[in-house]
Formats: sequence, structure tokens, C-alpha cells
Amino acid sequence: MLIASIKENFNEIISLLSSLESQQYTVCHQELSNATIGEHTRHIIEMYQSLLKNYENGNVNYDKRDRNLSIQTDIEYAINCINEILSEIEKPNKELFLEQGIERIKYSISTNYERELLYNLEHSIHHQALIKVAVLKHPSIQLSENFGVAKSTIEYRNQCVQ
Repeated sequence: MLIASIKENFNEIISLLSSLESQQYTVCHQELSNATIGEHTRHIIEMYQSLLKNYENGNVNYDKRDRNLSIQTDIEYAINCINEILSEIEKPNKELFLEQGIERIKYSISTNYERELLYNLEHSIHHQALIKVAVLKHPSIQLSENFGVAKSTIEYRNQCVQ
């Protein structure tokens, strides 16, 4: 179920990216503290990449992600990175350590792969909500109604309708 939700989430992102022009992807938005849609997309992608890259050694540190600027400037490259993540995401749950700090590790706590997948999914939705703010400036770009909306909010809204 979690993997299916992640795939659905990434498919929403791919759908958006496929509808954007390069300039729309790379233009700075004042509402996003002068960040771009590409920068938020890169952040989402690199969090997952960091988890996958460090799955085998068991020490995940999101602070040490690669920060590949090509992801934030090249839509096709970003889509390829997402497809690569989707091809690798299904792994057995296992214990991991989550580290914080770049120069020196400040914290190290135990976690597991599924917990980090869930964190990344929620983190992605948060950044999609920010992306949505920028996309709403372009009425020609269509987003799904639930783009950037947490699953719990969707469920709550559905209960209210009944």
C-alpha cells in the first residue's frame, strides 16, 4: 500500500512536469522565497535518492544528499530520476540509522526503511503544496484536485461530504 501511494504520488509529479515548459520549471517565484518549481522537485527527488543510496549501508543522512542542479533545470532529467527511483523503491523493510549533520554527526537515531519511505511521501506532499502555489499562477496548467494535499485531509474532506 505504501509503495502504491508513493508511485501514485510520483505519477502526479511526472504528470505536472510533463505539462511544464522549461521556463515555468526554472523561473523564481517570490511566493516560494524565490525558489523554483525545479528546486522543490529536486529536493523531493534527492530525499528519496539519499534513502535508496544508503539503504545497504544502513546510515541515512538527508543532509548529505547530492544536490544535483541538473534535476532542477532539466525536466526530462528529473523525470528520468523519478523513474529510476520507482524502479528501485521496492525493498524489504530493515532497520536503519537516521543521521543529522554534515561536518560531524549531531544525532543518530534508529528508524527503518518503511518509516523513511512514509516520511519521504509526506515530505513530498508538503513540497507539492508549495509547488502548487507557483503553478496556480499559470491557469493553463492543470493539476489534480488533490495535488499537494495530505491523504488524511483527503479522507477528512470525503467524510465531510457524506
